[in-house]
Amino acid sequence: MSWASSDAARRTMMGNRRRDTKPELAVRSLIHRAGLRYRVDFAPLGGRRRADIVFSRLRIAVFIDGCFWHSCPTHGTVPASNSDYWIPKLARNMARDRETDALLATAGWTVLRIWEHIAPVDAAATIVQTVRAASSAAR
Repeated sequence: MSWASSDAARRTMMGNRRRDTKPELAVRSLIHRAGLRYRVDFAPLGGRRRADIVFSRLRIAVFIDGCFWHSCPTHGTVPASNSDYWIPKLARNMARDRETDALLATAGWTVLRIWEHIAPVDAAATIVQTVRAASSAAR
């Protein structure tokens, strides 16, 4: 059986972006306006695990997680169709997120995980505050 329950579902899922999603763009615009400069879709430890926004000198990695893909406790859902595929897939995503957090923390990185449903202004405020605090501490 295919990972998609139908051709229409397959096209929809393949149309999902890995980077430059609406929540990411909104947050990036706000933090850029606040004067912060950052790297986009960057692998802080090398390899395939990429953070959405990275402040490499300060070792801060920001992930803006989609509620569906990362199983948000508030808004996450499991599709009724093809659930034999989706339940393990979403569980693997969550496990990979926790493992990535642990790897980055062990390497001395600060990890911020922000759900896509968080207002961009609030997300940006958290990021700006974290970056400015780390920048002050580094001086």
